[in-house]
Amino acid sequence: MSALLDLPHVSECSVASCGYNHDGCHAGAVTVAGHAGAAECVTFIPLSAKGGLDKVVGQVGACQRSECVHNVALECSASSIRIGAGASTDDLADCLTYAAR
Repeated sequence: MSALLDLPHVSECSVASCGYNHDGCHAGAVTVAGHAGAAECVTFIPLSAKGGLDKVVGQVGACQRSECVHNVALECSASSIRIGAGASTDDLADCLTYAAR
C-alpha cells in the first residue's frame, strides 16, 4: 500500500466494551494478530472510558496473520474489515473478515 489513506477501514465493530468503539472504531489504526486460527484485534481495550480520535474511522495498520487470504506483505488487502466477538469466549474482539488460505 502506498499511503495511509489506502489502508482498509474498520467498517463495523460490534464490541461495545472496547474503549475505541463509540459509534464505530475510533482507533487511529488497529493491529490484527492472534494464534491457532484466531485473528484477534489486539488494539481492543476493555475500558468504559471512550477514547481514540473523534473524526477518525479506524483502519488496519498491521496484520500479523500471514495465512489470511487478505494478507499481502503483512498488510491487509481487504477493502474493509469487521470486528466482533470470536468463536470462543476468550475471543472478545476478532477480525471477522479473516479467512485462512
